[in-house]
Amino acid sequence: MEKINSRKVYILISKTQTVPSNIIKLWTKEPYAHTSLALDIELKEMYSFARKEMWNPFNCGFICEDIEKGIFGRDADTKCIVYELDVTKEQYDLILQELNKFKSNEKKYRYNYRGIFGVIRNKAVEREYNYFCSQFVASVLKRAGINILDKEPGLVRPEDFRTCRYLHMIYKGLLVNYRDYLYHTMNHRKEA
Repeated sequence: MEKINSRKVYILISKTQTVPSNIIKLWTKEPYAHTSLALDIELKEMYSFARKEMWNPFNCGFICEDIEKGIFGRDADTKCIVYELDVTKEQYDLILQELNKFKSNEKKYRYNYRGIFGVIRNKAVEREYNYFCSQFVASVLKRAGINILDKEPGLVRPEDFRTCRYLHMIYKGLLVNYRDYLYHTMNHRKEA
């Protein structure tokens, strides 16, 4: 009965070879600079706040990410960790509702540049329709009743997910190798 009422979501933290990502790494001294929320283990339905166009780092907002296209597809050296999070069916449904709000108002959303400076000053800057990547993921989870971080979403960094005890790491390595890893792992489990 427990399995019927449980679901899983996935959190990807990553480090691409872009200038903004390198600046974030330099500033934070952390190995990862970006956070995404996925609804499936293959990361086919994945969302975040980032650049909307490959060559324009200033046109940012809510996006659906693809690990084989855009920045992820271009940067074969993207390092990542994929985490799995168990949620209830009710929490999963609330995550879907939150994501539908973002999808239906996509053009209103912008990147929360002021929020990044707020993190530097340890003062959350919450603005309607404005998020940075880790703030977005933390906000969606919090609104779904998933309280796994001990800080306001406007102060959450990728490293907070990396150190979160509620997340189960399922992969660490190059993002370009992730789906091959899944394929081999799943086939190995079927054979066992």
